[in-house]
Amino acid sequence: MKIFQCQACAQPAHFEAETCESCERRLGYDPEIAELSALERAGERWRGLADPGRTYRLCANVASGGCNWLVPADAPESYCVACQHNRMVPDLSIAWNRVRWREIEVAKRRLFYSLLRMRLPLVSRRDDPAGLAFDFLVDPAESYLRGPPVLTGHDNGLITINIAEADDVERERRRTQFGEHYRTLLGHFRHEVGHYFWNVLVRRDPSLDAFRAIFGDERADYGEALRRHYAHGPAPGWQETFVSAYATSHPWEDFAETWAHYLHIVDTLETAGQFGVRVHPKLHSVIDLTAKVDFDPHRAPDFGRLIEAWLPLTFAMNSLNRSMGQPDLYPFRLTPATIGKLSFVHDRIYARTEDFEAEAGTLRAVIAGLRHRVAAPRSA
Repeated sequence: MKIFQCQACAQPAHFEAETCESCERRLGYDPEIAELSALERAGERWRGLADPGRTYRLCANVASGGCNWLVPADAPESYCVACQHNRMVPDLSIAWNRVRWREIEVAKRRLFYSLLRMRLPLVSRRDDPAGLAFDFLVDPAESYLRGPPVLTGHDNGLITINIAEADDVERERRRTQFGEHYRTLLGHFRHEVGHYFWNVLVRRDPSLDAFRAIFGDERADYGEALRRHYAHGPAPGWQETFVSAYATSHPWEDFAETWAHYLHIVDTLETAGQFGVRVHPKLHSVIDLTAKVDFDPHRAPDFGRLIEAWLPLTFAMNSLNRSMGQPDLYPFRLTPATIGKLSFVHDRIYARTEDFEAEAGTLRAVIAGLRHRVAAPRSA
């Protein structure tokens, strides 16, 4: 995550901020330029100080306090690029639903920040029946409704989130119940969207054979694999080849867990780099635990560079947390096998980024050619 600040008074601001804490100017996030912009009224529109040539409307979800993103003033959509993917939200007339939904939207926008920075393809249900969509649902046990429990999961592009996950106490209860080291809203989003991007980037791609060699054959019965996992747990020694116990259940879950960790790594490295974090421990050892994040992790073709920075950084972060009596910030062990899986994810994302750059370059060349033809004088 980048560091943001108000262009009017230079006050630092968090990604979720709606107003500047210093000058109280309205703030909004423009995903096209990846900037949190101070805003000025321009009639019924807003002008952004981050780029004075751009004018906006506020996302329609701002009325419920669920979004601080901007929509281009001339765009036909009422919702921002992230909220356009919402298919169902809870009854916001109920105060507790609204509180939880807002927490969910914060995590969702952080997810979209990463996906957009990585230039991954985002297709809505309006354009494709298998496009990315979200249902944020209330568990019937917590409401006047009847029906089966709401399970967080993915189904052919549709991601369902039980809004109870936004309650810290309930989420901690589930984390303990399932024996997890880590359970957060943002983690849920990153994991579930990994299933979506497996369909987009791997299912019909030449890399499918490599996926099967690294993660296993996804054609194995998924339901039976989950039943076996919940009945017997992971096999002994699973830590050597899987990033989490749940990743052992099926190749699809292994990929989704690995995908989530890749997004954890990239976003945290960017934050560390933006704050100028350097790791240079005072160790009398030949082990090199120094790290300096002086590159953009979204644009690093060599995955090894990310790992070289990540391992020392997590050692430092975990040590700081323990000094505060807190559990490890990153309570996971990366082995050569799990690093190999992360490298596969990196390669698929980076291949897509290269495709995007090539397509954008072609489009720019076509536009430039058209402009030249229009500007060129006609012969008699």
